[in-house]
Formats: sequence, C-alpha cells, structure tokens
Amino acid sequence: MDNLQSKYNLKSPGVKRLMREAMELAEPTEEYHACPLEDNLFEWHFTVRGPPGTEFDGGLYHGRILLPTQYPMQPPNIILLTPNGRFEVNKKICLSISGYHPESWQPSWSIRTALLALIAFMPTPAAGTVGSLDYTPDERKTLARKSKNFVCHVCGSVTDKLAENKGHRLGGNTLTAEESTLLKQISLKGEEDNSRLQEKREEAAPTELVAESRPVDSEECVETVVRERLVHEENAVEEPLIDNHDSLLQVSIQRSNRDRVWSAVIWAIISMITLLVIRRFFFL
Repeated sequence: MDNLQSKYNLKSPGVKRLMREAMELAEPTEEYHACPLEDNLFEWHFTVRGPPGTEFDGGLYHGRILLPTQYPMQPPNIILLTPNGRFEVNKKICLSISGYHPESWQPSWSIRTALLALIAFMPTPAAGTVGSLDYTPDERKTLARKSKNFVCHVCGSVTDKLAENKGHRLGGNTLTAEESTLLKQISLKGEEDNSRLQEKREEAAPTELVAESRPVDSEECVETVVRERLVHEENAVEEPLIDNHDSLLQVSIQRSNRDRVWSAVIWAIISMITLLVIRRFFFL
C-alpha cells in the first residue's frame, strides 16, 4: 500500500476512493476478498465463494477488476479467470454493474457492491448476454469442485484467500440500503428470466407431445367411436346409391333404344298402309 501511495496523486478523487476501498477490503470475509496489484491501483484481483444452495456452492472463483481512471463515475470491468460454467473466462462479462452498462452504474456503488452483485448473478439464467455460458448444473458442480485447485499466476493458490466459512455472510459487515436494493433487483430479474425461459421452452414444445400428454376422458372416447361409426355408415349408404344410379341409367338407355325400334316399325306400317290406300284409289 505504501508503494501505491508514493506512485499516485493522493489528491485525485479517484485515487482517494480506491485507497479507502482497499483499506476497507483488506480483511478477507467468508464470501469475498479483493485487493489492488502491488504496482497498479486500477487493477484488482478478487476471489468470491459460490452462492450456497446453488450448483456453484463450495466453489472458489478468482478474477480481475479493471477500473477506469474516471472511477467511481464510471463502472469497472470484471473478468473471471476460474472456469465456472456461467461466465466465459478471460473475457469482460456483461452485468448491470460492469462497463457494459455505464448508464445503470451509480457512483455510490463500490468494488464490494460489484462483488456482491457478481455472486448474486451467478445462479441467474445466461439469457444470451455477452460473456455468458449456459452449462448444465452437473457440469457447474464439477467445475465448482475443481475451482479450489485454481492457481493465479499473480496471487497463487485461491484456497487461502477467503476467511473460514462459518455461515456468516459478509464477515460481519451489513449490507447498505443501496446494496440491498441492487441485490433484490438482481433476484427479481433472475426470476423473470427463469419464467421467460420456461415460457419459451413450452412454446417450442411440439404440439403432438402436448396432445399426447393431455388426458382423454371416457366421454370423449365414446364420442369418437360414435362419430367413426356414423361416418362408416354414411359411406356404406353412399356406395349402394351410386350403384343404383348406374343401374337406372342403363335401364333408361335400353328403354330409349326399344322406343326407337318400335317407332321405326310403326312408321313402316303406316307407310305400307298409305301406299295400299293410294294404289286402290287410283286403280278403281
């Protein structure tokens, strides 16, 4: 810390703020620890414990915080180094408290606020944001177990970075009103994302599967059988009607042919009678 004080202008508001936060975070808690590099006040390394009751429970996750020279007026960027299945490693992640969303950042928030928000964001759905991953719970549990073996090339092993886990959050430090509000907003957003994700999965489900899963009562079965029987009977009635129609047509044609023959015979007889009458009239 003395090395940093001699390197930076302590009259700068940003430097003053970071120096104060470094002193406040010097003592590790059970949930998080962060400190600046020995030669760079604007780059910090941190370790957070995975949120209990989730697939990250028991994991230790190490990363970097890159602070702009305009801090705290501008938000920090957060990069995770430990494989975790929720965020990509060695890549700036997109959170409402990170550099991806400067419009939502508040200068009253601190590095501690960012760490608490990161822990709260871990079990929320990825929702396709920049730097997000959507591993299965089993894969994340496996990575949580392996995370204790992670070694940072700057900080070394991460297993001794946090205070002993005795079930006391924040190491005895209480949440500020702003931090409490932020964490509630993250929790509500996570629930909304879960609901939205569930709705999308239900909409994408094949309609055939939905129809098969729907129970069919006995009345519907009876109606189906009766409907099929009526259709069958209608078809059976229509077929004889078609046959009868063909038969009537054939009979009509035969009658028409016979009528023509008789007409010809009658005309022949009439012609013969006429000739006989004319002959007798002229020869008398």
